[in-house]
Amino acid sequence: MLDKSSEEDRMELIQNEDRVWIDDLPPPKRTNWCRKCTLVCITLLLVFFGMVIGAWVTPPILAHSREGSTETAAKQQTKPRNVIMMISDGLGPASVSYARSYYQFLHQLPYDHQMPLDTIHVGQSRTRSSSTLVTDSAAGATAFSCGLKTYNGAVGVDPQGNPCATVLEAAKLQHGMRTGLVATSRITHATPASFSAHIGDRDLENRIAAQQVGDNPLGRTVDLMFGGGYCHFLPKDAPQSCRKDTRNLFQEAKNKYDWRTVFYNNRTAFDTETIELPAIALFADDHMNYEIDRDPATQPSLTEMADKALKLLSGSEQGFFLMIEGSRIDMAAHSNDPAGHLHDILEYQNTIALVKEFVDQNPDTMMISTSDHETGGLSLARQVSHKYPEYLWYPDVVANASHSTAYLADLIKNQPHPLDDQYLVGTILKQGLGITDATLKELTYLKKATKKKDLDKYLADMLSIRAQLGWATHGHSGVDVNLYAYGSYSDELHGSHENIYIGEFISRILDLNLTEPTIQLNEDNNNFHVASLSDDDKIEYTNHIDRYHSNPDRLHHLSYD
Repeated sequence: MLDKSSEEDRMELIQNEDRVWIDDLPPPKRTNWCRKCTLVCITLLLVFFGMVIGAWVTPPILAHSREGSTETAAKQQTKPRNVIMMISDGLGPASVSYARSYYQFLHQLPYDHQMPLDTIHVGQSRTRSSSTLVTDSAAGATAFSCGLKTYNGAVGVDPQGNPCATVLEAAKLQHGMRTGLVATSRITHATPASFSAHIGDRDLENRIAAQQVGDNPLGRTVDLMFGGGYCHFLPKDAPQSCRKDTRNLFQEAKNKYDWRTVFYNNRTAFDTETIELPAIALFADDHMNYEIDRDPATQPSLTEMADKALKLLSGSEQGFFLMIEGSRIDMAAHSNDPAGHLHDILEYQNTIALVKEFVDQNPDTMMISTSDHETGGLSLARQVSHKYPEYLWYPDVVANASHSTAYLADLIKNQPHPLDDQYLVGTILKQGLGITDATLKELTYLKKATKKKDLDKYLADMLSIRAQLGWATHGHSGVDVNLYAYGSYSDELHGSHENIYIGEFISRILDLNLTEPTIQLNEDNNNFHVASLSDDDKIEYTNHIDRYHSNPDRLHHLSYD
Protein backbone atom coordinates (compact mmCIF):
# COMPACT_ATOMS: atom_id res chain seq x y z
CA MET A 1 0.00 0.00 0.00
CA LEU A 2 2.81 2.40 0.78
CA ASP A 3 4.34 1.93 -2.68
CA LYS A 4 1.51 3.66 -4.50
CA SER A 5 3.07 5.93 -7.05
CA SER A 6 0.21 7.32 -9.08
CA GLU A 7 -1.14 10.81 -8.33
CA GLU A 8 -4.51 9.31 -7.47
CA ASP A 9 -2.99 6.90 -5.00
CA ARG A 10 -0.82 9.64 -3.48
CA MET A 11 -3.86 11.84 -2.87
CA GLU A 12 -5.70 8.95 -1.30
CA LEU A 13 -2.78 8.33 1.00
CA ILE A 14 -2.67 11.99 2.07
CA GLN A 15 -6.40 11.97 2.73
CA ASN A 16 -6.09 8.84 4.86
CA GLU A 17 -3.07 9.98 6.87
CA ASP A 18 -4.97 11.80 9.61
CA ARG A 19 -7.31 8.85 10.08
CA VAL A 20 -4.44 6.40 10.27
CA TRP A 21 -2.45 8.50 12.77
CA ILE A 22 -5.43 9.28 14.95
CA ASP A 23 -5.93 5.53 15.29
CA ASP A 24 -2.48 5.51 17.00
CA LEU A 25 -0.89 3.48 14.25
CA PRO A 26 2.73 4.36 13.43
CA PRO A 27 2.98 6.96 10.61
CA PRO A 28 4.10 5.66 7.23
CA LYS A 29 7.90 5.87 7.15
CA ARG A 30 8.28 6.93 3.53
CA THR A 31 5.56 9.55 3.87
CA ASN A 32 7.21 10.86 7.04
CA TRP A 33 10.56 11.19 5.21
CA CYS A 34 8.92 12.92 2.24
CA ARG A 35 7.06 15.37 4.47
CA LYS A 36 10.26 16.28 6.29
CA CYS A 37 12.11 16.89 3.04
CA THR A 38 9.26 18.99 1.71
CA LEU A 39 9.07 21.09 4.89
CA VAL A 40 12.82 21.68 4.94
CA CYS A 41 12.80 22.78 1.29
CA ILE A 42 9.86 25.11 1.82
CA THR A 43 11.49 26.59 4.93
CA LEU A 44 14.76 27.21 3.12
CA LEU A 45 12.95 28.81 0.20
CA LEU A 46 10.94 31.07 2.53
CA VAL A 47 14.07 32.13 4.40
CA PHE A 48 15.86 32.84 1.13
CA PHE A 49 13.01 34.87 -0.35
CA GLY A 50 12.52 36.65 3.00
CA MET A 51 16.15 37.72 3.03
CA VAL A 52 15.93 38.96 -0.57
CA ILE A 53 12.72 40.88 0.03
CA GLY A 54 13.99 42.23 3.35
CA ALA A 55 17.17 43.53 1.81
CA TRP A 56 15.20 45.15 -0.98
CA VAL A 57 12.41 46.76 1.08
CA THR A 58 13.47 47.15 4.70
CA PRO A 59 16.23 49.56 5.81
CA PRO A 60 18.68 48.28 8.40
CA ILE A 61 17.94 48.93 12.06
CA LEU A 62 19.11 52.39 12.98
CA ALA A 63 21.83 52.60 15.61
CA HIS A 64 20.86 54.46 18.79
CA SER A 65 24.23 55.58 20.03
CA ARG A 66 25.85 58.83 19.00
CA GLU A 67 28.92 56.94 17.89
CA GLY A 68 26.97 54.30 15.95
CA SER A 69 26.75 54.57 12.19
CA THR A 70 23.37 55.50 10.72
CA GLU A 71 24.50 56.34 7.21
CA THR A 72 23.20 53.16 5.53
CA ALA A 73 19.71 53.58 6.96
CA ALA A 74 19.72 57.31 6.32
CA LYS A 75 20.35 56.80 2.63
CA GLN A 76 17.05 54.94 2.34
CA GLN A 77 15.01 57.81 3.82
CA THR A 78 14.20 61.14 2.27
CA LYS A 79 15.83 63.91 4.23
CA PRO A 80 13.27 66.35 5.60
CA ARG A 81 13.05 69.73 3.94
CA ASN A 82 11.40 71.33 6.98
CA VAL A 83 12.43 70.97 10.62
CA ILE A 84 10.26 72.10 13.55
CA MET A 85 12.19 72.27 16.83
CA MET A 86 9.81 72.36 19.78
CA ILE A 87 11.06 73.15 23.27
CA SER A 88 8.97 72.61 26.39
CA ASP A 89 10.94 74.81 28.77
CA GLY A 90 11.16 73.24 32.23
CA LEU A 91 9.03 70.18 31.40
CA GLY A 92 10.40 67.11 33.18
CA PRO A 93 9.16 63.51 33.12
CA ALA A 94 7.12 63.97 36.30
CA SER A 95 5.30 66.95 34.77
CA VAL A 96 4.41 64.87 31.71
CA SER A 97 2.86 62.24 34.00
CA TYR A 98 1.17 64.96 36.07
CA ALA A 99 -0.63 66.51 33.10
CA ARG A 100 -1.59 63.12 31.66
CA SER A 101 -3.14 61.87 34.92
CA TYR A 102 -4.96 65.16 35.43
CA TYR A 103 -6.35 65.09 31.89
CA GLN A 104 -7.54 61.50 32.29
CA PHE A 105 -9.20 62.41 35.59
CA LEU A 106 -10.87 65.56 34.29
CA HIS A 107 -12.28 63.94 31.15
CA GLN A 108 -12.96 60.51 32.69
CA LEU A 109 -10.68 58.74 30.25
CA PRO A 110 -9.18 55.24 30.63
CA TYR A 111 -5.87 55.06 32.47
CA ASP A 112 -4.05 54.06 29.29
CA HIS A 113 -5.21 57.11 27.34
CA GLN A 114 -2.20 58.73 25.67
CA MET A 115 -1.45 62.39 25.23
CA PRO A 116 0.05 63.61 21.93
CA LEU A 117 3.60 63.54 23.31
CA ASP A 118 3.20 59.97 24.58
CA THR A 119 2.73 58.70 21.03
CA ILE A 120 6.10 60.02 19.80
CA HIS A 121 8.42 59.41 22.76
CA VAL A 122 11.77 58.15 21.46
CA GLY A 123 14.31 58.70 24.23
CA GLN A 124 15.94 61.09 26.68
CA SER A 125 18.12 64.19 26.52
CA ARG A 126 20.93 64.69 29.04
CA THR A 127 20.96 68.30 30.11
CA ARG A 128 24.14 69.39 31.94
CA SER A 129 25.99 72.50 30.74
CA SER A 130 29.73 73.09 30.48
CA SER A 131 29.80 74.91 33.81
CA THR A 132 27.50 72.88 36.06
CA LEU A 133 25.44 69.71 36.37
CA VAL A 134 22.24 71.81 36.39
CA THR A 135 21.84 73.89 33.25
CA ASP A 136 19.92 77.08 32.67
CA SER A 137 17.80 77.82 29.61
CA ALA A 138 20.49 79.80 27.79
CA ALA A 139 23.09 77.02 27.88
CA GLY A 140 20.37 74.42 27.29
CA ALA A 141 19.05 76.15 24.17
CA THR A 142 22.56 76.87 22.86
CA ALA A 143 23.19 73.10 22.98
CA PHE A 144 20.29 72.72 20.52
CA SER A 145 21.12 75.73 18.36
CA CYS A 146 24.93 75.46 18.11
CA GLY A 147 25.44 71.81 18.98
CA LEU A 148 27.89 72.57 21.80
CA LYS A 149 28.00 72.78 25.58
CA THR A 150 28.42 76.23 27.06
CA TYR A 151 28.20 77.93 30.44
CA ASN A 152 24.99 78.96 32.17
CA GLY A 153 23.82 82.36 30.98
CA ALA A 154 25.51 82.10 27.58
CA VAL A 155 23.39 82.87 24.51
CA GLY A 156 24.79 81.53 21.24
CA VAL A 157 28.41 81.59 22.41
CA ASP A 158 30.90 78.88 23.34
CA PRO A 159 32.52 78.42 26.79
CA GLN A 160 35.16 81.02 25.88
CA GLY A 161 32.49 83.54 24.93
CA ASN A 162 33.04 83.27 21.18
CA PRO A 163 29.90 83.44 19.00
CA CYS A 164 28.77 80.12 17.55
CA ALA A 165 26.57 80.03 14.45
CA THR A 166 23.15 78.45 14.97
CA VAL A 167 21.17 76.00 12.88
CA LEU A 168 18.61 78.75 12.22
CA GLU A 169 21.26 81.11 10.87
CA ALA A 170 22.92 78.44 8.73
CA ALA A 171 19.56 77.32 7.34
CA LYS A 172 18.86 80.86 6.15
CA LEU A 173 22.36 81.72 4.89
CA GLN A 174 23.29 78.43 3.23
CA HIS A 175 19.98 77.18 1.84
CA GLY A 176 17.72 80.23 1.79
CA MET A 177 15.26 78.48 4.11
CA ARG A 178 12.52 80.43 5.83
CA THR A 179 13.09 80.72 9.56
CA GLY A 180 10.88 81.48 12.55
CA LEU A 181 10.69 81.83 16.32
CA VAL A 182 7.49 81.37 18.32
CA ALA A 183 7.47 81.67 22.12
CA THR A 184 5.17 82.61 24.98
CA SER A 185 8.04 84.37 26.77
CA ARG A 186 9.66 87.58 25.68
CA ILE A 187 11.06 86.81 22.23
CA THR A 188 14.39 88.11 23.58
CA HIS A 189 14.37 85.53 26.38
CA ALA A 190 17.07 82.86 26.66
CA THR A 191 15.63 80.15 24.42
CA PRO A 192 14.58 82.11 21.32
CA ALA A 193 17.63 84.35 21.77
CA SER A 194 19.97 81.35 21.62
CA PHE A 195 18.86 80.63 18.06
CA SER A 196 19.07 84.23 16.86
CA ALA A 197 21.70 86.17 18.85
CA HIS A 198 25.18 85.89 20.36
CA ILE A 199 25.94 87.41 23.73
CA GLY A 200 27.72 86.34 26.89
CA ASP A 201 24.91 87.34 29.26
CA ARG A 202 21.31 86.37 28.66
CA ASP A 203 20.05 89.36 30.65
CA LEU A 204 21.23 91.85 27.99
CA GLU A 205 17.92 91.59 26.18
CA ASN A 206 18.00 95.07 24.64
CA ARG A 207 21.12 94.06 22.72
CA ILE A 208 19.59 90.70 21.88
CA ALA A 209 16.57 92.47 20.35
CA ALA A 210 18.85 94.54 18.11
CA GLN A 211 20.64 91.42 16.89
CA GLN A 212 17.35 89.65 16.19
CA VAL A 213 16.08 92.33 13.82
CA GLY A 214 19.35 92.20 11.86
CA ASP A 215 22.00 94.25 13.66
CA ASN A 216 24.71 91.58 13.74
CA PRO A 217 27.57 90.41 11.45
CA LEU A 218 25.32 87.91 9.66
CA GLY A 219 22.53 90.39 9.01
CA ARG A 220 18.87 89.43 9.32
CA THR A 221 18.44 85.66 9.49
CA VAL A 222 14.99 85.44 11.12
CA ASP A 223 11.83 85.70 8.99
CA LEU A 224 9.19 85.46 11.70
CA MET A 225 8.96 86.30 15.40
CA PHE A 226 5.77 85.74 17.42
CA GLY A 227 5.69 86.13 21.21
CA GLY A 228 6.03 88.73 23.94
CA GLY A 229 8.59 91.29 25.02
CA TYR A 230 7.95 94.32 22.84
CA CYS A 231 9.31 96.62 25.56
CA HIS A 232 12.83 95.75 24.35
CA PHE A 233 12.07 97.09 20.86
CA LEU A 234 10.60 100.47 21.84
CA PRO A 235 12.60 103.69 22.49
CA LYS A 236 12.94 104.83 26.09
CA ASP A 237 10.34 107.58 25.76
CA ALA A 238 7.59 105.08 24.78
CA PRO A 239 5.22 104.29 27.68
CA GLN A 240 5.94 100.55 27.77
CA SER A 241 9.63 100.65 26.86
CA CYS A 242 12.36 98.97 28.88
CA ARG A 243 15.21 100.33 26.77
CA LYS A 244 17.62 102.96 28.06
CA ASP A 245 18.30 104.47 24.65
CA THR A 246 16.29 106.10 21.89
CA ARG A 247 16.49 103.22 19.41
CA ASN A 248 13.14 102.20 17.95
CA LEU A 249 13.90 98.70 16.75
CA PHE A 250 10.49 98.32 15.12
CA GLN A 251 11.31 101.28 12.88
CA GLU A 252 14.82 99.97 12.24
CA ALA A 253 13.39 96.56 11.36
CA LYS A 254 11.22 98.08 8.63
CA ASN A 255 13.55 100.76 7.31
CA LYS A 256 16.93 99.08 7.59
CA TYR A 257 16.37 95.32 7.58
CA ASP A 258 13.33 94.98 5.28
CA TRP A 259 10.81 93.53 7.72
CA ARG A 260 7.48 93.86 5.92
CA THR A 261 5.02 93.25 8.76
CA VAL A 262 5.66 94.78 12.18
CA PHE A 263 3.03 95.23 14.88
CA TYR A 264 2.67 94.81 18.62
CA ASN A 265 -0.15 94.55 21.14
CA ASN A 266 -2.61 94.00 18.31
CA ARG A 267 -4.50 90.71 18.36
CA THR A 268 -6.96 92.01 15.76
CA ALA A 269 -4.19 92.57 13.22
CA PHE A 270 -2.89 89.06 13.87
CA ASP A 271 -6.32 87.61 13.06
CA THR A 272 -7.48 89.82 10.22
CA GLU A 273 -4.60 91.52 8.42
CA THR A 274 -2.45 90.00 5.70
CA ILE A 275 0.92 89.14 7.20
CA GLU A 276 3.88 89.21 4.84
CA LEU A 277 7.29 87.83 5.69
CA PRO A 278 9.52 88.90 7.29
CA ALA A 279 7.08 89.52 10.15
CA ILE A 280 7.23 90.55 13.81
CA ALA A 281 4.09 90.28 15.95
CA LEU A 282 4.49 90.70 19.71
CA PHE A 283 1.53 90.59 22.11
CA ALA A 284 2.86 91.66 25.53
CA ASP A 285 5.41 94.13 26.80
CA ASP A 286 6.81 91.36 29.01
CA HIS A 287 6.10 87.63 28.87
CA MET A 288 2.74 86.58 27.49
CA ASN A 289 0.17 85.50 30.07
CA TYR A 290 -0.06 82.01 31.47
CA GLU A 291 -2.57 79.96 29.51
CA ILE A 292 -4.87 79.74 32.54
CA ASP A 293 -4.96 83.59 32.71
CA ARG A 294 -4.85 84.37 28.99
CA ASP A 295 -7.49 86.68 27.52
CA PRO A 296 -8.18 85.35 23.99
CA ALA A 297 -9.27 88.82 22.89
CA THR A 298 -5.79 90.25 23.43
CA GLN A 299 -3.33 87.34 23.13
CA PRO A 300 -3.30 84.28 20.86
CA SER A 301 -2.46 80.88 22.30
CA LEU A 302 0.74 79.00 21.57
CA THR A 303 -1.24 76.73 19.24
CA GLU A 304 -2.68 79.69 17.33
CA MET A 305 0.73 81.30 16.90
CA ALA A 306 2.26 78.00 15.78
CA ASP A 307 -0.56 77.44 13.29
CA LYS A 308 -0.10 80.91 11.79
CA ALA A 309 3.67 80.44 11.65
CA LEU A 310 3.39 77.11 9.84
CA LYS A 311 1.08 78.59 7.24
CA LEU A 312 3.38 81.54 6.63
CA LEU A 313 6.63 79.57 6.49
CA SER A 314 5.46 76.62 4.42
CA GLY A 315 5.26 76.66 0.64
CA SER A 316 8.90 77.49 0.02
CA GLU A 317 10.93 75.19 -2.22
CA GLN A 318 13.88 75.72 0.11
CA GLY A 319 11.93 74.58 3.19
CA PHE A 320 11.88 76.14 6.63
CA PHE A 321 13.24 75.91 10.17
CA LEU A 322 10.86 76.84 12.98
CA MET A 323 11.53 76.92 16.73
CA ILE A 324 8.42 76.79 18.95
CA GLU A 325 8.78 77.17 22.71
CA GLY A 326 6.23 76.53 25.44
CA SER A 327 8.08 79.06 27.57
CA ARG A 328 5.87 79.53 30.58
CA ILE A 329 5.74 75.87 31.60
CA ASP A 330 9.07 76.70 33.20
CA MET A 331 8.03 79.94 34.87
CA ALA A 332 5.05 78.40 36.64
CA ALA A 333 7.33 75.65 37.91
CA HIS A 334 9.71 78.30 39.26
CA SER A 335 6.76 79.48 41.37
CA ASN A 336 5.87 75.84 42.18
CA ASP A 337 2.40 76.72 40.90
CA PRO A 338 0.61 73.48 39.97
CA ALA A 339 -2.27 75.23 38.18
CA GLY A 340 -0.24 77.56 35.97
CA HIS A 341 2.24 74.76 35.22
CA LEU A 342 -0.52 72.33 34.28
CA HIS A 343 -2.43 74.51 31.84
CA ASP A 344 0.67 75.57 29.93
CA ILE A 345 1.63 71.89 29.60
CA LEU A 346 -1.82 71.07 28.23
CA GLU A 347 -1.55 73.93 25.74
CA TYR A 348 1.83 72.62 24.65
CA GLN A 349 0.22 69.22 24.10
CA ASN A 350 -2.38 70.94 21.90
CA THR A 351 0.44 72.47 19.87
CA ILE A 352 2.13 69.07 19.53
CA ALA A 353 -1.13 67.66 18.12
CA LEU A 354 -1.28 70.51 15.60
CA VAL A 355 2.32 69.99 14.48
CA LYS A 356 1.86 66.22 14.22
CA GLU A 357 -1.05 66.83 11.87
CA PHE A 358 1.10 69.22 9.83
CA VAL A 359 3.82 66.56 9.53
CA ASP A 360 1.22 64.00 8.40
CA GLN A 361 0.10 66.40 5.68
CA ASN A 362 3.67 67.37 4.77
CA PRO A 363 5.83 64.24 4.88
CA ASP A 364 8.93 66.26 4.00
CA THR A 365 8.75 67.71 7.53
CA MET A 366 10.27 66.48 10.78
CA MET A 367 9.35 67.57 14.29
CA ILE A 368 11.59 67.26 17.36
CA SER A 369 10.40 68.07 20.88
CA THR A 370 12.36 68.13 24.11
CA SER A 371 13.06 70.30 27.13
CA ASP A 372 16.14 72.34 27.92
CA HIS A 373 15.88 71.15 31.55
CA GLU A 374 13.40 70.26 34.29
CA THR A 375 12.16 72.94 36.67
CA GLY A 376 10.89 72.64 40.22
CA GLY A 377 11.82 69.05 41.04
CA LEU A 378 8.14 68.06 40.91
CA SER A 379 7.04 64.86 42.62
CA LEU A 380 3.57 63.38 42.30
CA ALA A 381 3.23 62.71 46.02
CA ARG A 382 4.05 64.67 49.13
CA GLN A 383 4.61 63.84 52.75
CA VAL A 384 2.40 66.27 54.66
CA SER A 385 2.95 64.95 58.19
CA HIS A 386 5.45 62.93 60.22
CA LYS A 387 3.30 59.84 59.74
CA TYR A 388 4.01 57.33 57.00
CA PRO A 389 2.94 59.03 53.75
CA GLU A 390 -0.13 58.22 51.71
CA TYR A 391 0.41 56.93 48.18
CA LEU A 392 -1.71 59.46 46.30
CA TRP A 393 -2.17 62.96 45.02
CA TYR A 394 -5.43 64.85 44.39
CA PRO A 395 -6.09 66.11 40.85
CA ASP A 396 -9.49 67.48 41.92
CA VAL A 397 -7.74 70.10 44.03
CA VAL A 398 -5.92 71.50 41.00
CA ALA A 399 -9.08 71.29 38.89
CA ASN A 400 -10.73 73.89 41.13
CA ALA A 401 -8.13 76.59 40.41
CA SER A 402 -9.08 79.25 37.85
CA HIS A 403 -5.94 81.42 37.84
CA SER A 404 -2.20 81.19 38.29
CA THR A 405 -0.77 82.05 41.69
CA ALA A 406 1.27 84.86 40.08
CA TYR A 407 -1.96 86.45 38.80
CA LEU A 408 -3.59 86.19 42.23
CA ALA A 409 -0.49 87.51 44.00
CA ASP A 410 -0.65 90.55 41.73
CA LEU A 411 -4.29 91.11 42.70
CA ILE A 412 -3.41 90.99 46.40
CA LYS A 413 -0.45 93.32 45.93
CA ASN A 414 -2.63 95.91 44.19
CA GLN A 415 -5.40 95.83 46.81
CA PRO A 416 -5.63 98.51 49.52
CA HIS A 417 -4.22 97.30 52.83
CA PRO A 418 -5.17 96.04 55.31
CA LEU A 419 -6.80 93.38 53.19
CA ASP A 420 -10.50 92.77 53.53
CA ASP A 421 -11.13 89.22 54.82
CA GLN A 422 -14.04 88.69 52.47
CA TYR A 423 -11.91 89.63 49.43
CA LEU A 424 -9.08 87.35 50.52
CA VAL A 425 -11.26 84.37 51.40
CA GLY A 426 -13.88 84.76 48.68
CA THR A 427 -12.13 86.23 45.65
CA ILE A 428 -8.53 85.07 46.00
CA LEU A 429 -8.81 81.69 47.69
CA LYS A 430 -12.27 80.37 46.83
CA GLN A 431 -12.71 81.77 43.31
CA GLY A 432 -9.05 81.89 42.33
CA LEU A 433 -7.69 78.66 43.82
CA GLY A 434 -10.81 76.73 44.87
CA ILE A 435 -9.58 76.69 48.48
CA THR A 436 -12.33 76.81 51.13
CA ASP A 437 -10.43 75.53 54.18
CA ALA A 438 -7.72 78.14 54.70
CA THR A 439 -6.19 78.10 58.17
CA LEU A 440 -5.78 81.12 60.40
CA LYS A 441 -1.99 80.85 59.98
CA GLU A 442 -2.35 80.94 56.19
CA LEU A 443 -4.65 83.96 56.24
CA THR A 444 -2.35 85.80 58.62
CA TYR A 445 0.64 85.27 56.33
CA LEU A 446 -1.23 86.47 53.24
CA LYS A 447 -2.26 89.65 55.08
CA LYS A 448 1.25 90.44 56.26
CA ALA A 449 3.27 89.55 53.14
CA THR A 450 4.34 92.62 51.17
CA LYS A 451 6.30 91.16 48.24
CA LYS A 452 4.54 89.77 45.20
CA LYS A 453 7.12 86.98 44.90
CA ASP A 454 6.46 85.81 48.46
CA LEU A 455 2.70 85.88 47.91
CA ASP A 456 3.08 83.92 44.67
CA LYS A 457 5.13 81.17 46.32
CA TYR A 458 2.89 80.94 49.37
CA LEU A 459 -0.32 80.66 47.36
CA ALA A 460 1.36 77.98 45.23
CA ASP A 461 2.29 76.02 48.33
CA MET A 462 -1.25 76.31 49.67
CA LEU A 463 -2.52 74.64 46.51
CA SER A 464 0.30 72.10 46.28
CA ILE A 465 0.02 70.89 49.86
CA ARG A 466 -3.69 70.25 49.45
CA ALA A 467 -3.10 68.39 46.18
CA GLN A 468 -0.16 66.60 47.87
CA LEU A 469 2.26 67.62 45.15
CA GLY A 470 5.88 68.01 46.17
CA TRP A 471 8.51 70.41 44.85
CA ALA A 472 12.25 70.18 45.56
CA THR A 473 13.31 73.63 44.37
CA HIS A 474 12.23 76.96 42.92
CA GLY A 475 14.99 76.53 40.37
CA HIS A 476 16.04 73.89 37.87
CA SER A 477 17.07 70.28 38.42
CA GLY A 478 19.58 68.08 36.62
CA VAL A 479 17.38 65.14 35.59
CA ASP A 480 17.27 63.76 32.06
CA VAL A 481 14.28 65.02 30.11
CA ASN A 482 12.14 63.23 27.56
CA LEU A 483 12.96 63.38 23.86
CA TYR A 484 10.26 63.16 21.21
CA ALA A 485 10.40 62.99 17.42
CA TYR A 486 7.95 62.57 14.57
CA GLY A 487 8.49 62.20 10.85
CA SER A 488 11.31 61.06 8.60
CA TYR A 489 14.61 60.32 10.37
CA SER A 490 12.98 60.25 13.83
CA ASP A 491 14.40 56.76 14.39
CA GLU A 492 17.86 58.28 14.60
CA LEU A 493 16.90 59.99 17.85
CA HIS A 494 15.97 56.78 19.64
CA GLY A 495 17.87 56.35 22.89
CA SER A 496 19.63 58.55 25.41
CA HIS A 497 21.61 61.49 24.00
CA GLU A 498 23.53 64.49 25.20
CA ASN A 499 21.54 67.63 24.42
CA ILE A 500 24.18 68.77 21.91
CA TYR A 501 23.41 65.75 19.74
CA ILE A 502 20.09 67.35 18.84
CA GLY A 503 21.83 70.38 17.36
CA GLU A 504 24.32 68.15 15.56
CA PHE A 505 21.47 66.02 14.24
CA ILE A 506 19.55 69.01 12.84
CA SER A 507 22.70 70.29 11.22
CA ARG A 508 23.33 66.94 9.56
CA ILE A 509 19.86 66.26 8.20
CA LEU A 510 19.62 69.79 6.78
CA ASP A 511 23.15 69.61 5.33
CA LEU A 512 24.30 72.64 7.29
CA ASN A 513 27.88 73.73 7.84
CA LEU A 514 28.00 75.69 11.10
CA THR A 515 31.74 76.29 10.85
CA GLU A 516 31.57 78.78 7.98
CA PRO A 517 29.14 81.26 9.59
CA THR A 518 30.89 80.77 12.94
CA ILE A 519 34.15 81.94 11.35
CA GLN A 520 32.27 84.89 9.85
CA LEU A 521 30.91 85.82 13.28
CA ASN A 522 34.43 85.77 14.70
CA GLU A 523 36.34 87.39 11.83
CA ASP A 524 37.43 90.30 14.05
CA ASN A 525 38.50 87.98 16.88
CA ASN A 526 42.20 87.11 16.48
CA ASN A 527 42.05 84.59 19.34
CA PHE A 528 39.27 82.54 17.78
CA HIS A 529 39.99 79.17 16.23
CA VAL A 530 37.78 76.23 15.36
CA ALA A 531 38.70 73.10 17.34
CA SER A 532 36.99 69.86 18.20
CA LEU A 533 36.76 68.84 21.85
CA SER A 534 38.89 65.92 22.94
CA ASP A 535 37.81 63.55 25.71
CA ASP A 536 40.23 65.34 28.04
CA ASP A 537 38.50 68.63 27.23
CA LYS A 538 35.14 67.10 28.07
CA ILE A 539 36.46 65.69 31.35
CA GLU A 540 37.63 69.19 32.27
CA TYR A 541 34.00 70.33 32.23
CA THR A 542 33.45 67.95 35.14
CA ASN A 543 36.71 68.70 36.95
CA HIS A 544 35.83 72.35 37.50
CA ILE A 545 32.35 71.72 38.93
CA ASP A 546 31.83 73.37 42.33
CA ARG A 547 32.46 71.23 45.41
CA TYR A 548 30.40 71.26 48.58
CA HIS A 549 31.11 74.02 51.10
CA SER A 550 29.49 73.74 54.50
CA ASN A 551 27.15 76.60 55.39
CA PRO A 552 25.13 76.20 58.63
CA ASP A 553 22.57 78.74 57.39
CA ARG A 554 21.57 76.26 54.68
CA LEU A 555 21.24 73.27 56.99
CA HIS A 556 17.68 73.88 58.10
CA HIS A 557 15.11 71.19 57.43
CA LEU A 558 11.96 72.84 56.13
CA SER A 559 9.83 69.74 56.65
CA TYR A 560 10.60 69.68 60.36
CA ASP A 561 11.17 73.33 61.36
